[in-house]
Amino acid sequence: MQRQLGVNTWVWASPLDDASLHEIAHRARGIGYELLELPVESPGGWSPALAAERLGELGMGARVVGAMGAGRDLLDEALRAATQDYLRHCVDVAVALGSPTVAGPFTARTGRVWRMDAAERTAAVATLRRALRPVAEYAAERGVTLAIEPLNRYETSLINTVDQALDALGPLLGAGVGIALDAYHLNIEERSPAAAIRAAGPHVAVVQVCGNDRGPAGPDHTDWEGFLDALDAVGYTGPLTLESFTGDNDTIATAASIWRPLAESQDALARITFDFLTDAQQRRSRRS
Repeated sequence: MQRQLGVNTWVWASPLDDASLHEIAHRARGIGYELLELPVESPGGWSPALAAERLGELGMGARVVGAMGAGRDLLDEALRAATQDYLRHCVDVAVALGSPTVAGPFTARTGRVWRMDAAERTAAVATLRRALRPVAEYAAERGVTLAIEPLNRYETSLINTVDQALDALGPLLGAGVGIALDAYHLNIEERSPAAAIRAAGPHVAVVQVCGNDRGPAGPDHTDWEGFLDALDAVGYTGPLTLESFTGDNDTIATAASIWRPLAESQDALARITFDFLTDAQQRRSRRS
């Protein structure tokens, strides 16, 4: 199966604005990417209408991701309503761009970690379900899926694994809610990333890729053949989008723990990943 390849603008810039979006789109298209993954860090930071126009001129598609930074937390009563409004805004951006998904760790603020006993976890999951339900309904009415991303243990306490995502999101999965899988987090938290993909099954709505160190995919220890086999097994036909991060922005570098260069350049990171995944998919197509 030849899936579209996309890349997140975070590889090159944060925060995104109209000028950097234009430049990055041309850069990504020049490498060969067919799709751009666009983060909504601050509503109004870039124009969805202008982005749709620019990407259309380049023949590129779009996917939308959210960012659960400071002030966004569905588990915090004081922040819940504002966070729900932010997620609805992300859905509106997705509609404007023709993105079928909005992906992200839509639980608590990224980086907020805390201990829970069984009763506390049950209560937190119940709160999350109540908070997500009206946003999921809003998304479903507009043909958009909220793809909730499990994060590693250093970035959240609530949903680290696919099993936890299936348990926490179970009553909501379907129209309006799916699961986003990130190769980086799978590598940390899952005993077998391929088995985790198979467990997520039809609920896989978004797949993000990078090397095990958040560098380029390919020259790393990830079992990419097993990873792609598992995606085939669950019938995932959506894009594979490279998500890595620039170290030039202090906030995002700290949030993503980017303390050293992950490739010779950000262009090289994107190009190595594109070339590797293109070759891997072509080899698989010739075998089938």
